[in-house]
Amino acid sequence: MKYRLVTLIGFVIAVTAIAVTSSRITFRYPPAVHETLVPRASSYLGVFESGPTQGSLPDYRSIEGFADMAGQRPNLAGYYSGWAEPFKMAFATDLHKHGVIPYVQIDPSFAKVAAIADGSQDTYLKSYADSVRDFGHPVVIGFGHEMNGTWYSWGFGQTPAATFVAAWRHIVTVFRAEGADNVTWLWTVNAQERPGSQPIRHWWPGARYVTWVGIDGYYVPRWDTFPRVFGSTISQVHAITGKPILLSETAVSPALANQFAKVLNLFNGVQSQHVLGLVWFDVNQPADGPYQQDWQLQSNPQAQVAFREGLAGLNIVHP
Repeated sequence: MKYRLVTLIGFVIAVTAIAVTSSRITFRYPPAVHETLVPRASSYLGVFESGPTQGSLPDYRSIEGFADMAGQRPNLAGYYSGWAEPFKMAFATDLHKHGVIPYVQIDPSFAKVAAIADGSQDTYLKSYADSVRDFGHPVVIGFGHEMNGTWYSWGFGQTPAATFVAAWRHIVTVFRAEGADNVTWLWTVNAQERPGSQPIRHWWPGARYVTWVGIDGYYVPRWDTFPRVFGSTISQVHAITGKPILLSETAVSPALANQFAKVLNLFNGVQSQHVLGLVWFDVNQPADGPYQQDWQLQSNPQAQVAFREGLAGLNIVHP
């Protein structure tokens, strides 16, 4: 009886140990989530909407409002995330219910890029990656957008390009190690027409670490056209990679007398250059220079009409 009891106890301990070990293995090596977005030209329409307070997430009703004005539901909805902010799971889940893909620009506003590159920020990165993996659906993520410009701490003149590249590669490596293979990595540069931009080749992390290339650019002066705003940058992208291109943040100034024609010109450029699509910056910014304006469609009837007409030439596909 004593032998049987010892044997039984040993069996229970062994099974428990296996379960614990198995649990640890499952926790340490979570199953990867594979979700790949189709890189089809002229098939993506995105939008940035602002929340009720600065830096807050928009309510989905604002995205619905944009869809009503545009005559088409977007399939991407973007927001900017400061460093150390968690992945917005509830917002992403709400977007997914409506057939919209979350698009997040993570910016190292309160972190040193060198610290990200050397692994000092891995606790945060792993937590974020785990949340994205657990979401289980496609997510578009960029890091340190417009790094080839001078206006951000992680960009040209403030952070060495080699340090930024090392940080980008490290972030992607951490996410992949955590099994977050549902990320489309969007390397986002500023269009070269804006003063203060450096050639993008210095900031290129390599094809292994990038899924799509994003270009941010706006129509501001009256002489702007698609080739003038985006042409040089698209040529630079093609010189270093064949990755698909998304106009990741764009709009047309409401101050332009020919805004209607300029919006159509933007959409014609999307089609002629075979880019993935565009993300409209539908935000009313406090006036502080030519790139801070009221870009909202609802404030610009001409833009609304032209936007609907331009969208007719695109083939927006929802997941």
